[in-house]
Amino acid sequence: MTIDFQIRFPVVDTELSRLHHDAFGGRYECAPWRSRLERHSKSWVGAFSDGQLCGFVHAVWDGGAHAFLLDTAVAPRFQHQGVGTSLVSRIVSDLQTTDVEWLHVDYEAHLADFYSVACGFGPTTAGLLRLK
Repeated sequence: MTIDFQIRFPVVDTELSRLHHDAFGGRYECAPWRSRLERHSKSWVGAFSDGQLCGFVHAVWDGGAHAFLLDTAVAPRFQHQGVGTSLVSRIVSDLQTTDVEWLHVDYEAHLADFYSVACGFGPTTAGLLRLK
């Protein structure tokens, strides 16, 4: 299996919406990914197999020294093969070439090994408030 990784690739809303749905479940909705990324994200990385989007991650930026890793998604048939780790590694490398000094990520407990061991994030305490 050959995976091609692309930084700040031209996003197709339907493809990324489908990947997001396949990775996370829930009700499918075509979201305006391209405009959101261009407006709010410092960087994004896609993983492609035979030209098809099979993984994605992006970093939302606060306009200063902090960015926040969001939406790490890998299509189910590509999970547990290092695609997610490679996505995070590539976005970290890209962000290191920018003015971002801190990269934050929040994750559920079952993803602790992925983010802390595989990707190198240190543990922090954070709060979460559901608004809707």
